[in-house]
Amino acid sequence: MSIVDYSVEHPSTELQGFYAWTDTLRGIQYGPGSVSTALPKFFELLGVSKALVLTGRSLYEKSDVVKKVEGILKSINGYGATYYKIGQHSPIAGIRDASKVFIDSGCDVIVSVGGGSPVDAAKAILYYLQQERGGETMPQIAIPTTLSAAEYSIGAGYTDESGKKVAVSSQKLAPAAIILDAELTLATPERLWLSTGIRALDHCVENLYRPLVPPPLKAMGLSALADLFKYLPESKANPKSVEIRQKLQIASWMSLWPIKFGKYSALGLSHSLGHKLGAAYSIPHGITSCLTLAPVVELMSEIGTEQDKEYLAKAFFYLHKPSTGTVDGDVKALSACIKQLVADLGLSSTLSDYNVPREDIPVIAANTLGTETHQLFPETVKLLENLY
Repeated sequence: MSIVDYSVEHPSTELQGFYAWTDTLRGIQYGPGSVSTALPKFFELLGVSKALVLTGRSLYEKSDVVKKVEGILKSINGYGATYYKIGQHSPIAGIRDASKVFIDSGCDVIVSVGGGSPVDAAKAILYYLQQERGGETMPQIAIPTTLSAAEYSIGAGYTDESGKKVAVSSQKLAPAAIILDAELTLATPERLWLSTGIRALDHCVENLYRPLVPPPLKAMGLSALADLFKYLPESKANPKSVEIRQKLQIASWMSLWPIKFGKYSALGLSHSLGHKLGAAYSIPHGITSCLTLAPVVELMSEIGTEQDKEYLAKAFFYLHKPSTGTVDGDVKALSACIKQLVADLGLSSTLSDYNVPREDIPVIAANTLGTETHQLFPETVKLLENLY
């Protein structure tokens, strides 16, 4: 069910409103400045009383975003504590430390502020607390300041002691509430903001061939893809525009629209490669998508099913480009457009830039696919070799 709230204290020309989902996700409030009214409203809606604010060091020390959230919580007597040492790819040490702070402070809700790392860390904390407490569910209120879209997923990834990515998944892990306040994104560094926009684009594209995604959500992803191509360059050119940033937050939401899968459905090869590259070599999530998405789309022109390729060709059409005359040609042209967008945003890089040893390529490919005997192993090795 969708509910639109027109009583927000902002001009009617601004992008704003409220959306509610059944089961775990109780509501998404969006609009510039909405955090001040949305946070108290969600506390009342969820029946919670004390929050652990979970965030990263950079956002905490270099902006006033976290202080603003803390201030709102204090005004409703809902502030418990802040943990600001969640690192890139959500290392397990931070998750354990934050769990202790959560328990010791008597908190009953996590308010995550930042990108995918604090959002996923919050999911992991709540997952293990649920295991310890026999299934008791505690909520997360997510306040994203990047475009990674982690807040719309029931899965969470974190890094264990060995540096490997670990995944947990449960319907109960989806945040109970999400606040999309574009004003809070102004402090996000340009490279992080734009690269996580490519991460959202990665969601759009890989949802086109992701199992279990129904056609209406594929159509929504196509629309989001067009918006990301339009508004990411505009945001780079006009970084202080809250209006453009709000449109990008909505596009990020559309890229990974909350859906209740009976079983978690993994995304495609670009995401899988990103998971194996990111934690092991300290490559940010957004940058892994900048590296892998375009070549994976080009590979799909050769290995994708006809239905997959037709959806990808439709994505090229959504960019208002003339057809090359063939489906395969349009898919390759889409790959070229993605590569050009990454370059135009100043986000082009190589595996050499992140000191990924060439001799690691077979292991990365095998870990991504699950085995060296996978039919796509030679193609995946070649793809990785071309990223140097």
